[in-house]
Amino acid sequence: MHTDQSSTGEATGDQLESEPREECGVFGVWAPGEDVAKLTYYGLYALQHRGQEAAGISVSDGNQIVVFKDLGLVSQVFDEQVLSSLQGHIAVGHCRYSTTGGGSWENAQPTFRTTPTGSGLALGHNGNLVNTHELHERARELGVVGKNGATTDSDLISGLLAEAAADKGIEAAAMELLPTLRGAFCLTFADENTLYAARDPHGVRPLVLGRLERGWVVASETAALDIVGASFVREVEPGELIAIDAGGLRSSRFANPEPKGCVFEYVYLARPDTTIAGRSVHATRVEIGRRLAEEHPADADLVIPVPESGTPAAIGYAQASGIPYGSGLVKNGYVGRTFIQPSQTIRQLGIRLKLNPLREVIRGKRLVVVDDSIVRGNTQRALVRMLRESGALEVHVRIASPPVRWPCFYGIDFASRAELVANGADLDGIRRSIGADSLGYVSLDGLVAASEQPRSRLCAACFDGEYPIELPDDALIGKHLLESLSGSNGTTASSLTVSPAGYGAEDAVRRP
Repeated sequence: MHTDQSSTGEATGDQLESEPREECGVFGVWAPGEDVAKLTYYGLYALQHRGQEAAGISVSDGNQIVVFKDLGLVSQVFDEQVLSSLQGHIAVGHCRYSTTGGGSWENAQPTFRTTPTGSGLALGHNGNLVNTHELHERARELGVVGKNGATTDSDLISGLLAEAAADKGIEAAAMELLPTLRGAFCLTFADENTLYAARDPHGVRPLVLGRLERGWVVASETAALDIVGASFVREVEPGELIAIDAGGLRSSRFANPEPKGCVFEYVYLARPDTTIAGRSVHATRVEIGRRLAEEHPADADLVIPVPESGTPAAIGYAQASGIPYGSGLVKNGYVGRTFIQPSQTIRQLGIRLKLNPLREVIRGKRLVVVDDSIVRGNTQRALVRMLRESGALEVHVRIASPPVRWPCFYGIDFASRAELVANGADLDGIRRSIGADSLGYVSLDGLVAASEQPRSRLCAACFDGEYPIELPDDALIGKHLLESLSGSNGTTASSLTVSPAGYGAEDAVRRP
């Protein structure tokens, strides 16, 4: 049995930044005697940076699964009353930024399906599949497409899993289905009695296992374990399925591991207080800054970060260069998904809503400004102009990642290739475009060295175009593939339409 609840509050407005955005954060807990809904709420709170479009929690008490999800931030979707209504000992949580399917309520997660035998299945997914078209065909043949009006690869996984579970149960069904999924996926899912977690054979996105006094936790990042007081046990291995129930924890291998962890997690996506593959993200970013100073020195008076994501690298740059570190920009942390859409005149102020200069720090100085990445270049262009207006004598921009030249098909929503500033322009062209006195990116070798991971175990496709998981034809991939395949009634459209802007770029041109 299952009940689905939702509130009506809807996030309004548009992203004010042009940064890349992660798809999702997942969290799961199995802990009899604990308030699992509240633990999940705090876990999602720690993972909020991974997705700010929608949030949801499912809870099972052994007899039924209840799902509550809505558009908005974790703190907007849930309140004490909602959380106290979610009683049970197993929970699955999710915060979402869409990379497949639009940002509608139906596409919020966890997704829910009832198996043919009447049991429930709630599932949360972080990542992005590349064989969605093939899975959609299989789901259509079985009659399990778009049951809830959803148009996500996650919903396809749920439908196929629930259907196969009829004969053999969820665990055996998962062992059969998971090897057929291609792409990046970290899954947390549950039926009435068991919590499951799975990670794709390449381990593109992070997923970790933690221990509570009375149970277990799985989460996208170690920071979420810290917030609920769980001790880190280990990473969920690439190609591993974990099942947790009253009998304890079981581990199965559904594929041989071929690790290709996303190097961009270190640059930007993960929280600085997270550890990935045994390496502190903060320490990695500081080291990237040191290497940046060696590769691209500057004659300057002050190193300032673009807060918050540029801060650790700016600290490293200052340490290695001997140039003093200072705070020259103040960030308003409350400008996010729910910010009221500015009018055109206000929009031209754009960046002022997020960043404001400290004029007395900046005036008369030659600055090194450290940022994590340049995607479209809009943010940096506005920033350089603002610093010059505040009296900076020179502005030297340093970037703690190589130029982003290729789109990501594994769960980050960059722009299309046409909109990536580094795709069409050389270094000097980009420098002129953003108005800086000089521009330097850390080398890919420098970035990889800072991560302390072997190059062979990392995916850097957005920088070098080498995709470790084979991609299908252009026509069979894209953020809105499933909307184009399904009519509003869930029937398959006769022709396949693909957004000409390219993958993940549907709303990019409207973003400032």
